[in-house]
Amino acid sequence: MHKIIYKKQLSDDMFWMEFEAPYVAAKAKPGQFIIFRVDEYGERVPITMADSNKEKGTITLIFQAVGRSTMLLSQLEVGEYVQDIAGPLGKPTDVEARKRVCIVGGGTGNALAYPIAAGFKAAGATVDMISGFRTSDLIVLKDEFESVANNYYLCTDDGSAGEKAFTTDKLKALIEAGNEYDEVITVGPPVMMKFVAKTTEPYGIPTIASLSALMIDGTGMCGGCRISYEGETKYVCVDGPEFDASKVDWDVLIARNAYYAEEEKEAREHICRLTGGTRHYE
Repeated sequence: MHKIIYKKQLSDDMFWMEFEAPYVAAKAKPGQFIIFRVDEYGERVPITMADSNKEKGTITLIFQAVGRSTMLLSQLEVGEYVQDIAGPLGKPTDVEARKRVCIVGGGTGNALAYPIAAGFKAAGATVDMISGFRTSDLIVLKDEFESVANNYYLCTDDGSAGEKAFTTDKLKALIEAGNEYDEVITVGPPVMMKFVAKTTEPYGIPTIASLSALMIDGTGMCGGCRISYEGETKYVCVDGPEFDASKVDWDVLIARNAYYAEEEKEAREHICRLTGGTRHYE
């Protein structure tokens, strides 16, 4: 059992939570993820850690309440507990030997981009951060990014805040303005990451994508998170979650991530016949 010690609602459906998890915090590094269960009836859900504190023995999760389990998690309050937190899992971000990087975050992917940006800054790199959102109401972590990025660029699709531009448009403008990046890292919707890779390809800039995929055990045994990578099968949980974006078969990933969309919708709307509520499973 892991106690919730801090909770903050960032937007209508995005939340910041800190949990007691000393064994995870002791070894956690930027880019790694955990798998949680809300209660004994719950499914196993992977989420990249937004932060960890070895001294306090805590980890931070920033998440959007879109699926059933994240909706249940968002209903918990400080002082309550989640059943399990397993981790750290996956390979950490390689933040060494980079002089200048550009990190491109889209939507909820910005929450996962934050620890990566902080990790590069702590390692001495110059960090340019591009944060993209559909509209100003969805903006999160602006102050946090401004504290860790040397240059922060806010973009919205509708122009309601920052620049009216897609993240790929801003990235291309920065590259063509003469900014020389050792690496571009992207986190967000697969469609956005696909086009970030296409944007950097003509310039020969190494580009890393942090992937989200259907996942069950998180140890490489189930095969649920498999992707097609340069014609071979790789597993996000043990081979990733970060991959060379130019080698990912994005169309396969996008199709697999949407495979259970209808089942997820039904799960979100399910009402337990025993309790009449949504806090527990049947």
